[in-house]
Amino acid sequence: MSAQLRFGVWALVYGNWASFHHPEDPVDASWERNRRQILQAEELGYDSTLLAQHVINPFGEQYDQLDTWTAAAALAALTERIEIIAAIKPYLYHPVVLAKQALQIEEISRGRFGINLVNAWFKPELERAGIGFAEHDERYAYGTEWLRVVRGLLAGERVSFRGEHFHIDDYQLKPASGHRHRPAVYVGGESDPARALAADLADTWFINGQPQQDVRALIDDVASRPREGDPLRYALSAFVIARETGAEAQEVLAYQWELAEQGKRAWDGLVANADPKAVMFHTFAKHPHIGTNGGTAAGLVGSYDAVAERILQFRRLGIGTLMLQFQPFESEQRRFAHEVIPRYRRLEGAG
Repeated sequence: MSAQLRFGVWALVYGNWASFHHPEDPVDASWERNRRQILQAEELGYDSTLLAQHVINPFGEQYDQLDTWTAAAALAALTERIEIIAAIKPYLYHPVVLAKQALQIEEISRGRFGINLVNAWFKPELERAGIGFAEHDERYAYGTEWLRVVRGLLAGERVSFRGEHFHIDDYQLKPASGHRHRPAVYVGGESDPARALAADLADTWFINGQPQQDVRALIDDVASRPREGDPLRYALSAFVIARETGAEAQEVLAYQWELAEQGKRAWDGLVANADPKAVMFHTFAKHPHIGTNGGTAAGLVGSYDAVAERILQFRRLGIGTLMLQFQPFESEQRRFAHEVIPRYRRLEGAG
C-alpha cells in the first residue's frame, strides 16, 4: 500500500449523477460541459476520469447521452496528465475494432488511457438495436472471450483465438503502445462471474459504493482467487457530500433525498429495464443512496475531516482509486479538491 490513493471523477455523460431536478445542476450531457468539467478536474489535481458507456440515456430517452469513445479521444488530446478511462460493453464493438480504437487513444494520450469492461445491464439499449440481450452468465462468458482477445491485441501480440463467440486468425495491431506494455484494463461488476473475470484478466476491479465491511468482504473474496501476474488493484465509486460540519452535510443529504423523490418515476423505470440478475441492483436495495453505483452508501457524507478519515479507512482496506460523484458537480469537485484532498494527504502522510 505504498502508492498514494488516486482520486478520480465520473464524467457527466448522463448530464449529472444525482437528481435531474437540482436547481443548480441542470441536466447537460453536452461535449462542451464535459470538456470544461474534465479540464477543471485536471487543473484541480484529480488523477483519473471515468466515462460510462450508454448509447441511450437509461434515465429516459428524452435525455441526451454523451458518446463515450469519441469523447475519450477528444479528452485525450486536450489533457496533459489525467487518466482517461472509457467504459465498454463488449456486445457493442467487435474486439479487434475496439482494440484498434483503444490503441489509437493510448497514442493520443501518450499512455494515459484505460478501458473499463462492463457486461451491460440496461436491456432496451441492446434489445431495441436488434443486438439482443443475452442471459447474465452468457454475457460474462462472451465478455471473457472478448477481453482475452482485446488484452492480447492491446499488448501488441499476434493473436489467434478459437472460442464459442470469436475466431481470430493471426491478428496483430500496429502501432502498439509506445509508452507501456498496454493500456490499463478495469473490470466492473460484483456477481461471481464478474469477480472471476476481474481476478483473471483485470488490472483493477471497480467496486460499487457500499459500507466498509461489505467492501472488505468483496476484496477478501476476489483476492483469494487464482491469479497470474501482478496483484489486482481495487477502485471504489462514491458520491461525496462534505461540509465544514457534519450537521451541514446531513442537511444537504436530506435535501438530496427530497429531490430524489421527484425523480422516483425515472429511477423506477430504469430498474424495470435492468437485468434482474444484475447484482448491483440487489446491493442498492440493501443500501439506499444518492447517486449511482452505490453513491452515498460508501459513507462519504460528513465534515471535511470525517470524510478524509473515512477515505483513509478505505485506503487501508486496499482501495487504490476513488471514482467520485458530486452535485452540483463542478462546484463540489472544486470543494473536494480544496478541502478534503489536502486533509486526506496529511492523514496519509502521517501514517
